[in-house]
Amino acid sequence: MRLGRGPGSGKGKTSGRGHKGQNARTGNGTPKPGFEGGQTPLYQRYPKRGFTNIFKRELTGLNLDRLQHWINLGRIDPKKKITLKELFDSNIVKFKDGVSLLGRGSVYFKEPIEIEVTKASKSAIKRIEELGGKVTCVYHNKLALRAVLKPEKFGIMPKFAEPTNVKLLEWYSNKDNRGYLAHE
Repeated sequence: MRLGRGPGSGKGKTSGRGHKGQNARTGNGTPKPGFEGGQTPLYQRYPKRGFTNIFKRELTGLNLDRLQHWINLGRIDPKKKITLKELFDSNIVKFKDGVSLLGRGSVYFKEPIEIEVTKASKSAIKRIEELGGKVTCVYHNKLALRAVLKPEKFGIMPKFAEPTNVKLLEWYSNKDNRGYLAHE
């Protein structure tokens, strides 16, 4: 029905909104969520808290039971070295900064494999090495990760950077973590 088109229409003059008041105004009378009638709203009464760490690395977890399932399906070949490229191409995980190998479902894991990941838990390392496999933890910065996953985008492959953070440098230099910088 068309509003405000004369008294003969039945919806003329105030167009069915009544006289004055909140509901007669534009904006339909319903305030925005969080509006408390002019009183300072709750979200403004308390200070902001925390911060976003711009250096945080978001590693995606990959459990051994899922890896074994992918091997059983034939989507990953256990006889070849498994790198981040193979994990990415097989669609087992989607990751932003790397993959962390975790030990859940290690009782179901039966294949001796050679795998290269960003980080690995002690239980995952233990299970893979019990079966005669090998785990190597390798650091990749953004450029190196992109070069590993999409080598066709690069004419000449860039040299891979070592970690600049002291904690990461120590972590990848530790043979207990199976870091690639550890000297045997």
